Amino acid sequence: MGDYESSAPGRITVYSIQGCPHCTQAKATLGRLGMPVSDVDLGSHSELRAKVKELTGRSTVPQIFFNNVHVGGNDDLQKLSPEELQRLVSLVKEEPLPADAPPLPEQSQSEHTALVNEGEFMCERDDLADLVEDLKHASMIGSHRRGLTLYKKSFSGSQLVDWLQTEKGMAMAAACNTGQALLKKKYMIRVHGCEQQDGNFDEGKDTMDALYRLLEDDPHSALNAGQTATCSPMQAAELSLLLREMILKLFSEHLSADGKSVDYKGMSVNPAFEHYCELAIQLQRVELLSLSREEKLAFFINIYNALVIHGYLRLGAPTNMWQRYRFFNYVSYLIGGEVFTLQDIENGILRGNRKGVAQLRRPFSKTDPRLQVALPDAEPLIHFALNCGAKGCPPIKTYTPQDIDSQLRTAAEAFLENDDACVIDSVKKEVRLSQIFKWYKVDFGGTDEKLLGWVLDHMGDSPKKTSLQGILSAGKTKVSFLPYDWSSNSTH
Repeated sequence: MGDYESSAPGRITVYSIQGCPHCTQAKATLGRLGMPVSDVDLGSHSELRAKVKELTGRSTVPQIFFNNVHVGGNDDLQKLSPEELQRLVSLVKEEPLPADAPPLPEQSQSEHTALVNEGEFMCERDDLADLVEDLKHASMIGSHRRGLTLYKKSFSGSQLVDWLQTEKGMAMAAACNTGQALLKKKYMIRVHGCEQQDGNFDEGKDTMDALYRLLEDDPHSALNAGQTATCSPMQAAELSLLLREMILKLFSEHLSADGKSVDYKGMSVNPAFEHYCELAIQLQRVELLSLSREEKLAFFINIYNALVIHGYLRLGAPTNMWQRYRFFNYVSYLIGGEVFTLQDIENGILRGNRKGVAQLRRPFSKTDPRLQVALPDAEPLIHFALNCGAKGCPPIKTYTPQDIDSQLRTAAEAFLENDDACVIDSVKKEVRLSQIFKWYKVDFGGTDEKLLGWVLDHMGDSPKKTSLQGILSAGKTKVSFLPYDWSSNSTH
């Protein structure tokens, strides 16, 4: 599967994405037919998405064709009678491929995908990395007290300057410039004193008396902490794409044939996971403040989805409400010198610093440096792109800044096509929606009327949309919410 040529005169074509359970199940079923299948990954070949939607009228994957006959998705394939399935197989075996058959890609996968598939990560070593390595072993690093607080593994500004002058032969000005560079590149952080807004490292008394700590020595539970990122800082968008595609490839390799479960234990011992962890370390010093809205959306959605899987691998899948609360408030990455939990990313960054489910306050206070990165307003479309690891979540995808709004709208459209997310009952004049719309109702307008208007505006042209238009025009519509499937997709 995956070759685009076969000896049969016809062709079975399946459009899919990596990490899609329904795609995996469909391809397993098609594979048992003994026929070559052309598998087109729309994640790698986004240029075909519009054409596939034009041919099928759907935004979801998989989409399956026998020659030019559109079968539909995985559910449609599984519901075919043996007689109908045999007829379609005979069509491919006996009839030549018609001119209006669904298209195949014209070009190979992109460069960053190829790099990930090789399982290796190459980078240019940062010009301060060797100095930091020497600094890690300097005798000045130790415990220092300020008032009643003891700061372990810390050093003062004056100690750093003295060490740079004595051990590295720097003049005072050069030593201060180096201290400034270490702060700016997130190799070290200030842990006490010198609270001026500009954060400069200079010859002043406040700077010299302040205490600092190497970023890798700062105690916290981030999954990519404890080791220094030695590469020159990468562009945030490029790094998030590499991480997302690497973890998606791993996820796909350990997804069961029926698409229903994931072998997280197998993933955790796969050598490719170690390559992923090495790459995740590079998030420590990535530049966030210069990102545009589109870059922030793509970066943090990709990182959130990768972090969920990383959290499953390190801590296991949460199985009850308390474990889920702790998981989303505890699992974190060190990004740009700051710690971001899953809750911080979703509610602090992507929802414009709004309170999340069961949260009593906003994630970021007014003095929190992470607030500078937060979007100015909540983006409701992110709820259909974030994958929480439960079976009821939207399908996993990778996002790019260049076309992020269109990609997010496609994700919402695909989500609303599913009957486990949106059911229209014309007889009872009732709309049953995913719990996501209940939990984050404020993001969709705050009232049932505005919520239904939002849903209607974000549906693709389909019979479901026509039904919703009909009951909304008829008058009062009841809104209820479907049960949410929190069960884990782990095989263990």
